[in-house]
Amino acid sequence: MRVKICGITNLRDALHAVECGADALGFVFYNQSPRYITPKDAKHIIDLLPPFVERVGLFVDEGVETIETICRYTNISLAQIHFDVDEESLDVIDLKTLPVVRTRSPEDIHRFSDRYRLVDAYCETYGGSGKRLNLEWFEGVDCSKIILAGGLTPQNIAEVKKYGFYGVDVSSGVESVKGKKDPKKVEQFITYAKSL
Repeated sequence: MRVKICGITNLRDALHAVECGADALGFVFYNQSPRYITPKDAKHIIDLLPPFVERVGLFVDEGVETIETICRYTNISLAQIHFDVDEESLDVIDLKTLPVVRTRSPEDIHRFSDRYRLVDAYCETYGGSGKRLNLEWFEGVDCSKIILAGGLTPQNIAEVKKYGFYGVDVSSGVESVKGKKDPKKVEQFITYAKSL
């Protein structure tokens, strides 16, 4: 199972996550978030990462030009679109995109079913709330293109094993305080997720 550690704000957390086996790191370019990072600071971290690590930029209510400009400058490899868009809007962005489905009901998880997508619990604050989804909603659903987010921790990650998710995304579940990762929790989370 692939693992994304989101809300990276410093080089130490980034390098430690990669050393522990993270497949992707998430950088939040939404200035209302306690995990916000400036493009300049993100670029500094990304420039020092080893190769083959996916670099994900999280965007909320930004225009195509802004998204593309920030991604080019920072060397982001994937744009996570954390607001309501349609298929056509995603196709306009000149970069690989990952739509986020902010889920209120079981029907929502079928949005963008032909694409890889991140499925998160709905919350007003656009992620990092620790709010969990009802796993029963995924019974009988093809989850091979779904990255599950929302309330995941080292303690509960084993519960998602049977659903066959493409990957998992964690932020608040491995923090010591908002915006700072707990090294032990990161290590445990990745170890447990990779052993599923």
